[in-house]
Amino acid sequence: MTTATTASPPATAAPQRHSDVRRPSLLRLTGVELRKLVDTRAGLWLLITIGLLAAALVVIQLIWTDDAQQTFANFFLSSLLPIGLLLPVLGILSITGEWSQRTALTTFALVPRRGRVIVAKLVAMVLAALASVLVSLGVAAVGTLVAGATGGAGTWRMEWALVLHAVVLQVANVLMGAGFGLLLLNTPVAIVAFLLLPTLWSILGEMIRPLRGPADWLDTGRTMEPLLTPDVTAGQWGRFAVSLLVWLAVPLVAGLVRTLRREVS
Repeated sequence: MTTATTASPPATAAPQRHSDVRRPSLLRLTGVELRKLVDTRAGLWLLITIGLLAAALVVIQLIWTDDAQQTFANFFLSSLLPIGLLLPVLGILSITGEWSQRTALTTFALVPRRGRVIVAKLVAMVLAALASVLVSLGVAAVGTLVAGATGGAGTWRMEWALVLHAVVLQVANVLMGAGFGLLLLNTPVAIVAFLLLPTLWSILGEMIRPLRGPADWLDTGRTMEPLLTPDVTAGQWGRFAVSLLVWLAVPLVAGLVRTLRREVS
C-alpha cells in the first residue's frame, strides 16, 4: 500500500502596497529656496556685500554729514539704496541659477510642477526683501545710537509710513529682478538688462522732449522716488503702478510662460 503525497505550492508573499509619496509642501519648497540663496558663493557674497554697503553708507553719514542730518530716518533711507540696487540681482541668480548651473533637470524631476517651484522662489525673494527692511532698520538704529553718543542729532522720530513704503519698494525691486530672470534665463544677460534698460529709458526720457510725458509714468527712477517720503498722493501711486505693470508684471508673466514651456536638457 502506497500513500501519495502532493507537494503544496509555495506560498507567495502578498504584494506590499507602498504609501503614496506626498509632494513637498509650498512651505518646504520655500525653505529650500531660501537656503539656495546662501548656498552658492555668489549669493552668499552678494548678501554680505549688501550688508557691508548699507553699513558703510551709515558710517559715511556719521563722518561727513552735518550733525542735524544724523537721524534715524536719514540712516534708514540711505541704507535702502544699496539694498534696492543689489537685492534684485539675488533674485535673478535664484531664477537663472537653475539653468546656468544645470540643476533645473534635478529640480523639475523632483518637483515636476514647475509652477510650484517658481512660486516658492518668488515667496523666498519676498521674504528676503522683508528681511532686508529689518536689516535697514537695524543698521539705522545702530547709526542713531552712535550719532547720539558722538554729538550728532541722534533723533529717533520717523514717520512709520516710510517703513511700509520701504517694504513696497524692496518687494517691487526684487520681483522686477525675478521677472527679468524668468524672461531671459541667462544670468549675465538678465543682470545687464535689468540694470541697463531702466537706466537707458530714464536717460532718453530726460533727453528727448516727446518722451518726458511717458517717462513720468514709465521711469521707475521717477515713480519710485515719492515712496522715499512719508506722504504719497494717489496720482503718485498710480504712476508707480503703471511703471510696475511695464517693468514687473509684463516680464514676470512672459517669463513664467517661457519657463513653463522651455524644454529641460
